[in-house]
Amino acid sequence: MKKFIFIAFILVLTAGGWRYYTGETKTKVVTLCNTCPPGFERTDDNRCRFRSLYQMYETKDGNNPGVGGLKTALPAVRDGFTPQQIDLGRYLFFDPALSADGTISCASCHQPDKGFSDGLPTSVGIKHTSLKRAAPSLWNVAFNKRFFWDARASTLEEQMTGPLYSPEEMGTTPEQLHNTLNNLPAYRDLFRQAFPQKNNDRIELSEVYTCIAAFEATLISLNSRYDQYAHGYAEALTKNEIEGLNIFRSFVARCTECHTPPLFTNQQVAVIGLAEPDHTFDVGAAKTFHDPTLKGAFKVPSLRNAALTAPYTHSGRFEKLEDMIAFYTKGRGHEVPPTEKLRIHWHIWEPHLRHDEIDRLADFIHTLTDESFKPQTPEWLPSGIKMETKQPGNSLSLNQP
Repeated sequence: MKKFIFIAFILVLTAGGWRYYTGETKTKVVTLCNTCPPGFERTDDNRCRFRSLYQMYETKDGNNPGVGGLKTALPAVRDGFTPQQIDLGRYLFFDPALSADGTISCASCHQPDKGFSDGLPTSVGIKHTSLKRAAPSLWNVAFNKRFFWDARASTLEEQMTGPLYSPEEMGTTPEQLHNTLNNLPAYRDLFRQAFPQKNNDRIELSEVYTCIAAFEATLISLNSRYDQYAHGYAEALTKNEIEGLNIFRSFVARCTECHTPPLFTNQQVAVIGLAEPDHTFDVGAAKTFHDPTLKGAFKVPSLRNAALTAPYTHSGRFEKLEDMIAFYTKGRGHEVPPTEKLRIHWHIWEPHLRHDEIDRLADFIHTLTDESFKPQTPEWLPSGIKMETKQPGNSLSLNQP
């Protein structure tokens, strides 16, 4: 009598592609997604290219938008990654295996539900280390020319090596990260899928950086109610919000001179004269550019999804948008410590906004909220580390199996 071995299997379509489970071996195999994220078009050569109504506009080249009108072009975008590289980057972004002790991931400080920030005045690194600055949002980093609050990195790949190899943040080393990933069979298989031209299954660090950059470059937020208004739908904003937009663009408030549409940042560094919470002055971009006139200068953050990313500034000074706005109306340099001599940016002056005008500005900034392209958090990680999401308002919890 012939004997047949029956192995049951279940085929499940997940956000990361097809995954199958075999009943005999309990092996978990993932096929990376072969479609591009929302907002991207897959080309014939398997590349994801960004598409937006803003690409219809021809205001110069988008890299010098002036003070940014409603129909201002975007600067150059970082795109052209494959769907598989983007999906693998998603797994890497959420996986604490990339840290020295397997307890912290990129998503620990850049949480999707908190505007890809973490809701803390300053972030917390490995072994609960208190860091010196807040975690900036990652929305629309595909358009950024400089990274970090002090603008010390010029590419996404350069930026990510900072937290990965910082002893206070993720605490790993290039050697440890390389060995960790190469010792995980699931990752070796995924990297073969993401880089099919490889003739071996050895994971290279450059491939890790490429995939994380690919994922981060798809974090696009350009479909807010403001954007609908900018593209011609006049009823997208309320009367108060339109009033706030007019104040925002006025020569009294002058907000657009730094927070320039459509990204709502001019991507420059500026000295605005903030006092530090712990009285230890942060020199900011002066160290990056070796320029003493930039002492206390930090990157102008985008206001997109700002309603989700409190507290505000590099040191988490302000809990509310209204308090952040009020800082600018209290007088040029009013917080500068008497022991410091700063060259305050020339855009900073004394607009003397009324309370109702501050409220209208806050109303308008809320219209910049858009999470429609927020990616799905993986339900499974290739490292085998289990991830659980706590109640809203708390951090991601990562537990060893």
